[in-house]
Amino acid sequence: MSGTVVVSGLSVASPNGLGTQDYWSATTAGRSGIGPVSRFDASSYPAGLAGEVPGFVAEDHLPGRLLPQTDRMTRLALVVADWALADAGVRTEETPAYDMGVATASSSGGFEFGQNELRALWSKGSQYVSAYQSFAWFYAVNTGQISIRNGMKGPGSVVVSDQAGGLDAVAQARRQVRKGIPMVLTGGIDASLCPWGWVAQMSAGRLSTTRDPDRAYLPFDAAAHGHVPGEGGALLVVEDEEAAHRRGARSLGEIAGYGSTFDPAPDSGRPPTLRTAIEIALRDAGVTADDVDAVFADGAGLPDLDRAEALALTEVFGAGGVPVTVPKTMTGRLHSGAAPLDLAGALLAMRDGVIPPTVNVAPSPGLALDLVCETRPARLGTVLVLARGHHGFNSAMVLRAPRTRQGDR
Repeated sequence: MSGTVVVSGLSVASPNGLGTQDYWSATTAGRSGIGPVSRFDASSYPAGLAGEVPGFVAEDHLPGRLLPQTDRMTRLALVVADWALADAGVRTEETPAYDMGVATASSSGGFEFGQNELRALWSKGSQYVSAYQSFAWFYAVNTGQISIRNGMKGPGSVVVSDQAGGLDAVAQARRQVRKGIPMVLTGGIDASLCPWGWVAQMSAGRLSTTRDPDRAYLPFDAAAHGHVPGEGGALLVVEDEEAAHRRGARSLGEIAGYGSTFDPAPDSGRPPTLRTAIEIALRDAGVTADDVDAVFADGAGLPDLDRAEALALTEVFGAGGVPVTVPKTMTGRLHSGAAPLDLAGALLAMRDGVIPPTVNVAPSPGLALDLVCETRPARLGTVLVLARGHHGFNSAMVLRAPRTRQGDR
């Protein structure tokens, strides 16, 4: 075992593209997938925009027996898992079951399943599981369903830390690989676009109520006033670099560093700790701020949170010291699926030598960021991805471009 953990495959379900190729083509072209909610009638709610994954028909990809036991979140996760494994060249039926693990994140998912359970409870009585029980079960169902479908009997885990959970799950996967598990499928897919999930998200007071898709989610803009929620995410296959090389798999990039912190209570008088998470991740990767070529920012879309993130970035990198982008302006915030989608975007950006844009945003000059608002060619060797969760979770992950090995083409 080399101790170096690499991504050997990935796939995506995003509001601006189903599958990696469609997502990346749309993202580099600056095409948004945000629009009016279509999965239910949102006309009576203050917020009415979302990022919905287009063109997904579960019956086209999954056996009919799975459909009654799952909701949209798990169906998306199962299909994206199939695609990610295929991208990595992993044939699960030929791989020892205990050599494969699963580590995913969950946050808002399960609302649709819980809502269906409530309907059943109201109509048919107590023979049905309560909504609260369904949430406790559903937080782990993606990991369980993926494991069962693919015969993966290695370690399985699920992380619940809101938007930061996607990075935390990938970090957990890296730990498992370093402990000797040859391969782990990781990341996050979230989906909660249903009336119950909508009301729960609105209760946090962070959703944009603007009905214009181009003006609804504006991180680091003076007009920022909330975010647009979305569904989807990405799953990644991670494995030891030497093991991947022996089986002829290519590396899309290395998971080089990771750091996480938790903010103090708002009334404590102590500062937020995102900067500390960044510094921990850089130290873990063995790099300095000068080595970072781009940052995929969290981009909360709320003035106070945007200022706090911009301050952390300028304290680490200096004013305008590193290109910063928020591609999720084209997808909305996907809860635990958002950061894995940013990881996928960062790996593809390093591959193609471009930084994808932050769309529709006029950067606030007071934040002193080099915000990338049009697709920018760039040589990317090291990229930092940030994620923050509700109530104080902060996570940072450093990706390093794949090394050229002797004998590689």
